[in-house]
Amino acid sequence: MASAPQHLEPPERLVRTVSAWEGEPGRAWLATLPQRVADHLERWELRPERVLSPGGQISMIVLVRQADDTPATLKIGLVTDETRHEHAALARWDGRGAVRLLRADPDAGALLLERLHSDVSLRSLPEPKAMLEACATLRRLWVPPGDGAPFVPVAEHTARLAGLLRERRDRGDLPEEAGPLVDEALAVRDALCAEPPGEAVLLHGDYHHGNVLAADRVPWLAIDPKPLVGDPAYDLAWLVRDRLDTLIATPGSQAAARRRVAKLSDSLEVDRDRVRGWALFRSVEAGAWAFSVGDRGAGELLLEFATWL
Repeated sequence: MASAPQHLEPPERLVRTVSAWEGEPGRAWLATLPQRVADHLERWELRPERVLSPGGQISMIVLVRQADDTPATLKIGLVTDETRHEHAALARWDGRGAVRLLRADPDAGALLLERLHSDVSLRSLPEPKAMLEACATLRRLWVPPGDGAPFVPVAEHTARLAGLLRERRDRGDLPEEAGPLVDEALAVRDALCAEPPGEAVLLHGDYHHGNVLAADRVPWLAIDPKPLVGDPAYDLAWLVRDRLDTLIATPGSQAAARRRVAKLSDSLEVDRDRVRGWALFRSVEAGAWAFSVGDRGAGELLLEFATWL
């Protein structure tokens, strides 16, 4: 039997981001989080070692030991439209390219996962090596979604994002000069969805260097999917803009961004125009979201990056 559950408090970053992004519903969820963690520690006979800090932005991560002393990771996150099928994607991959799911309580947003090296992501590698490893791991994730899969299609998901982007533009969240860029992003998204590629695959949805961690049974495994089904090019958008702070400060950064599009497209045999298009749309949409939550610096950076594409 596991020892009596400890009262574990969520890390500061989790409290800050959930409060800022979700408002009063987020604060209400945070108030119940320590008890949710304690309940799952007891139910799944887990012994906590420590809470990861800073940890996730919308989830609390606790390193634990199972009843047989095997190390594992307990993740209890806010259930959103983007996260509600994380357990189903991990089950579909079954450890191939992604962290292995050990147990799940989807309604509570609780997952028990194999233990990875949480402090070592692809960001610890030089960029060229990190991109090679990222592509190799991502290729393993692009599998058929399976019969009866619950995953939302990219076209449906991005239609919702496009609607939010229009709302944020129309109410003045964005600088006035961003209007033409928003129009281009919306038009590109419509064109991409009007002519989808032949084969829809299971997508990670939030794939970047920080979401690929070092592991023991294989060198690298993906974590924290926001799964969708559809165009593989969609999954490359965040890789195109990975390490953006460093990229934007580098001489010739615009040309470097375009080279990334070409290299990633060629490496994974995905159409360049589709990679460029999704990188443009997702950067503009993310930039507009950043402005809407008061993060003007991130918003300006993302919109500037989008102009390079």
